[in-house]
Amino acid sequence: MLNACDTKGKKSGTLSARQLIMTGLGFCSQLHLHHSIEEEHIFPVLARRMPEFRAKVTLLEQHREIHAGMDKLQAYLEECRCGEADLQRDEVQRLMDGFGKVLWTHLDDEVHALRAENMRKYWTVEEVRKIPF
Repeated sequence: MLNACDTKGKKSGTLSARQLIMTGLGFCSQLHLHHSIEEEHIFPVLARRMPEFRAKVTLLEQHREIHAGMDKLQAYLEECRCGEADLQRDEVQRLMDGFGKVLWTHLDDEVHALRAENMRKYWTVEEVRKIPF
Protein backbone atom coordinates (compact mmCIF):
# COMPACT_ATOMS: atom_id res chain seq x y z
CA MET A 1 0.00 0.00 0.00
CA LEU A 2 2.78 2.41 0.81
CA ASN A 3 4.27 2.03 -2.66
CA ALA A 4 0.88 2.88 -4.14
CA CYS A 5 0.94 6.14 -2.16
CA ASP A 6 4.35 7.29 -3.38
CA THR A 7 3.73 10.54 -5.19
CA LYS A 8 7.39 11.59 -5.46
CA GLY A 9 9.05 11.17 -8.77
CA LYS A 10 6.95 8.44 -10.33
CA LYS A 11 3.43 7.65 -11.24
CA SER A 12 1.22 7.21 -8.21
CA GLY A 13 1.90 3.53 -7.71
CA THR A 14 0.39 0.62 -9.54
CA LEU A 15 -2.98 0.47 -7.81
CA SER A 16 -5.95 2.39 -9.10
CA ALA A 17 -7.72 4.64 -6.61
CA ARG A 18 -10.46 2.02 -6.14
CA GLN A 19 -7.89 -0.76 -5.65
CA LEU A 20 -6.02 1.31 -3.08
CA ILE A 21 -9.22 2.09 -1.18
CA MET A 22 -10.31 -1.54 -1.11
CA THR A 23 -6.81 -2.78 -0.23
CA GLY A 24 -6.63 -0.27 2.62
CA LEU A 25 -10.07 -1.21 3.92
CA GLY A 26 -9.13 -4.90 3.72
CA PHE A 27 -5.93 -4.22 5.66
CA CYS A 28 -7.89 -2.40 8.39
CA SER A 29 -10.46 -5.17 8.61
CA GLN A 30 -7.88 -7.97 8.78
CA LEU A 31 -5.74 -6.21 11.36
CA HIS A 32 -8.79 -5.48 13.50
CA LEU A 33 -9.81 -9.16 13.32
CA HIS A 34 -6.26 -10.30 14.13
CA HIS A 35 -6.03 -8.06 17.19
CA SER A 36 -9.53 -9.04 18.36
CA ILE A 37 -8.54 -12.72 18.31
CA GLU A 38 -5.32 -11.97 20.18
CA GLU A 39 -7.06 -9.85 22.82
CA GLU A 40 -10.01 -12.19 23.37
CA HIS A 41 -8.39 -15.62 23.12
CA ILE A 42 -4.60 -15.58 23.12
CA PHE A 43 -3.35 -12.74 25.30
CA PRO A 44 -5.53 -13.67 28.33
CA VAL A 45 -4.05 -17.18 28.40
CA LEU A 46 -0.48 -15.93 28.01
CA ALA A 47 -1.07 -13.13 30.54
CA ARG A 48 -1.58 -15.70 33.30
CA ARG A 49 2.19 -15.98 33.48
CA MET A 50 3.65 -13.46 31.08
CA PRO A 51 3.53 -9.79 32.06
CA GLU A 52 4.00 -8.66 28.44
CA PHE A 53 0.44 -9.75 27.66
CA ARG A 54 -1.34 -8.16 30.63
CA ALA A 55 -3.72 -5.21 30.37
CA LYS A 56 -2.14 -1.76 30.37
CA VAL A 57 1.20 -3.23 29.35
CA THR A 58 3.13 -2.52 26.17
CA LEU A 59 1.54 -4.97 23.69
CA LEU A 60 -2.06 -4.05 24.50
CA GLU A 61 -1.22 -0.36 24.68
CA GLN A 62 0.36 -0.67 21.24
CA HIS A 63 -2.88 -2.23 19.97
CA ARG A 64 -4.78 0.82 21.21
CA GLU A 65 -2.34 3.23 19.54
CA ILE A 66 -2.44 1.28 16.27
CA HIS A 67 -6.24 1.24 16.26
CA ALA A 68 -6.49 4.95 16.97
CA GLY A 69 -4.54 5.63 13.77
CA MET A 70 -6.10 2.81 11.81
CA ASP A 71 -9.60 4.04 12.66
CA LYS A 72 -8.73 7.41 11.10
CA LEU A 73 -7.39 5.67 7.97
CA GLN A 74 -10.49 3.49 7.72
CA ALA A 75 -12.84 6.46 8.12
CA TYR A 76 -11.00 8.38 5.39
CA LEU A 77 -11.03 5.40 3.02
CA GLU A 78 -14.76 4.87 3.67
CA GLU A 79 -15.39 8.53 2.75
CA CYS A 80 -13.45 7.98 -0.47
CA ARG A 81 -15.24 4.71 -1.23
CA CYS A 82 -18.65 6.38 -0.80
CA GLY A 83 -17.66 9.38 -2.93
CA GLU A 84 -17.73 11.86 -0.03
CA ALA A 85 -14.03 12.62 -0.57
CA ASP A 86 -11.59 12.27 -3.45
CA LEU A 87 -8.72 9.92 -2.71
CA GLN A 88 -5.50 11.76 -2.02
CA ARG A 89 -2.59 9.34 -1.90
CA ASP A 90 -0.50 11.70 0.20
CA GLU A 91 -3.32 11.74 2.79
CA VAL A 92 -3.35 7.93 2.88
CA GLN A 93 0.42 8.06 3.37
CA ARG A 94 0.09 10.64 6.17
CA LEU A 95 -2.55 8.58 7.97
CA MET A 96 -0.49 5.40 7.67
CA ASP A 97 2.62 7.20 8.91
CA GLY A 98 0.59 8.20 11.96
CA PHE A 99 0.58 4.63 13.29
CA GLY A 100 3.30 2.96 11.21
CA LYS A 101 6.09 3.31 13.74
CA VAL A 102 4.07 1.79 16.58
CA LEU A 103 2.87 -1.01 14.26
CA TRP A 104 6.43 -2.02 13.33
CA THR A 105 7.57 -1.74 16.96
CA HIS A 106 4.61 -3.88 18.01
CA LEU A 107 5.50 -6.59 15.51
CA ASP A 108 9.06 -6.69 16.82
CA ASP A 109 7.93 -6.70 20.47
CA GLU A 110 5.39 -9.46 19.91
CA VAL A 111 7.92 -11.68 18.14
CA HIS A 112 10.42 -11.07 20.95
CA ALA A 113 7.83 -11.97 23.61
CA LEU A 114 6.94 -15.22 21.81
CA ARG A 115 10.51 -16.37 21.16
CA ALA A 116 11.36 -19.75 22.62
CA GLU A 117 13.91 -18.38 25.10
CA ASN A 118 11.30 -16.00 26.54
CA MET A 119 8.50 -18.58 26.59
CA ARG A 120 10.76 -20.99 28.51
CA LYS A 121 10.89 -18.49 31.38
CA TYR A 122 7.17 -19.00 31.99
CA TRP A 123 6.08 -22.32 30.47
CA THR A 124 7.30 -25.87 30.06
CA VAL A 125 7.05 -27.55 26.67
CA GLU A 126 4.22 -29.74 28.00
CA GLU A 127 2.32 -26.66 29.19
CA VAL A 128 2.71 -24.94 25.84
CA ARG A 129 1.31 -28.03 24.12
CA LYS A 130 -1.80 -27.78 26.34
CA ILE A 131 -2.49 -24.13 25.57
CA PRO A 132 -5.89 -24.20 23.82
CA PHE A 133 -4.95 -22.47 20.56
